[in-house]
Amino acid sequence: MSLADRWPLDDHDDLRDELLAAWDRDGYHDRLHLAEVLDRLEELGSAGFDATTVALAAWFHDAVYDGADDDEERSAQWAERALPQAYADEVARLVRMTVHHSPADDDAAGAALSDADLGILATPQERYEAYVAGVRTDFAHVSDEDFRAGRAAVLADLAASPSLFHTARGRELWEEQARANVARELEELGRG
Repeated sequence: MSLADRWPLDDHDDLRDELLAAWDRDGYHDRLHLAEVLDRLEELGSAGFDATTVALAAWFHDAVYDGADDDEERSAQWAERALPQAYADEVARLVRMTVHHSPADDDAAGAALSDADLGILATPQERYEAYVAGVRTDFAHVSDEDFRAGRAAVLADLAASPSLFHTARGRELWEEQARANVARELEELGRG
């Protein structure tokens, strides 16, 4: 199934096409990332939340991605302007939640989106290495030294959390492999 066929609304094809064009870029935050997040949402299931709303949040969560500090905010604002009111506020809230991937304990939709987005951490080594290379491309404007320091800080923060994933299913599917990948990358970054 093509990515276009995975658009969760029965209409608004112009918006879908705008989003596909926005995701058509180099680096990690590309169409493959969107497809993988949608795949992981399917793996997690949709217990306790509206699957259409969370899928729309996946479509918008990195739709604006140019390295600025307000990428998520601009993505959320796009959702607020472009989506039907029935979805706009919740999709924007979920997009904003991805800044820190810290959904509230009772936020099933936020937990699923966060887990689906961070699920890349649990991929086999070859895909994980391609992901890291893509992230480096996303931050090509940053020096190697600054990138290593920033990346290490992000990974150390993740590694310090009691769990990388917020859903029981996410922990079951991905926690062990994700921790191994994060630990390996931190070790590599430490060697410079």
